[in-house]
Amino acid sequence: MADLPPATGDTPDAADPGGGPETPQSLPPPARPGLSTFTIEGRAAPGLFVVGWLASISGLALVLIGAFAPSALFFYFVGPMVLTVGLIAGAGNQAIERGARGSAYAGPSPYLVFATMIAASYALGAPLALALRVIIGSADIPDYLVNLVGIAVQAVVFLGVLRLTVVGTNALSWAEMGWRRFDPRAAGNLLFGAATALPVIALTGVVANALVAIFNQVPESPLPPTGTSAGLVVQLIAGAIVAPVAEEAVFRGFAITAWRRTVGENGALVRASLLFALAHVLTVSGSSPAQVGGLIAVGFATRIPVALALGWLFLRTRSIWAPLGLHMAFNGILLILAEVFRASGSF
Repeated sequence: MADLPPATGDTPDAADPGGGPETPQSLPPPARPGLSTFTIEGRAAPGLFVVGWLASISGLALVLIGAFAPSALFFYFVGPMVLTVGLIAGAGNQAIERGARGSAYAGPSPYLVFATMIAASYALGAPLALALRVIIGSADIPDYLVNLVGIAVQAVVFLGVLRLTVVGTNALSWAEMGWRRFDPRAAGNLLFGAATALPVIALTGVVANALVAIFNQVPESPLPPTGTSAGLVVQLIAGAIVAPVAEEAVFRGFAITAWRRTVGENGALVRASLLFALAHVLTVSGSSPAQVGGLIAVGFATRIPVALALGWLFLRTRSIWAPLGLHMAFNGILLILAEVFRASGSF
């Protein structure tokens, strides 16, 4: 049988990769729209994208209505609840989109997750506070017990949102965020962190004194001394155990781990430290704009030294236990000193 002549015409030369029309396999993948581009075309999760934007905008509008009406129901509950739904949807959309893009960190932005935590804290805290008020009635409940309940609720919200939006989307695991079993090595990290508390407190004191002299404003402690032994114990549980666990999970375990994958260690350390300081001045209030500005400046700047130290410990040890040790010791020492000064009449 005679050999067939070589094919010509519309059959591309196999040795010529540029010959003939491109096959679907050779075409580059279509560019995905940016996360802030208002279109559902090309979205990996168009439903979440739409719900996220609509509910977030609606929630913010309801909060503003509650602020200007004024309406406590809209400001503290309805608006934050709708906003929480929108932000959770937005977080899910970000995780799916970044996963589809093959991003180094395929999860929601720490800024978005933190905003979700704030909205959810108001949405859940407001009805809980109302329920407690109805149950307790006119009973005289010490402020330190109220503070403990508030901090516990916030901690549950922080950890719950983290579980839902970050761990639940497979963006990061608890182990990747530094939460490993408590063994002798973890105990050593915890003690190492606690041992750095005194020098960090000394540095913070220097910064605080300088800023107070400049702005002539002294921020009020979120957990003021109670003057009782029972109050001190409750304050230590709230401020030296519950709050540090929740805050380290968010600002070191999650935020630094996420940002380290995208902007490197130094960028992650700076961003997480600034977010940590910002979180502690969101509810500052005063009698005048000048007073509020001074309180924010002092409160923000005095938390930068401890925030940087906490982040450095996390990056050095790759464990949550070292920054947790510093955070618990830092808060615990300050709470005890406040009680001592009050008892001596110096507070």
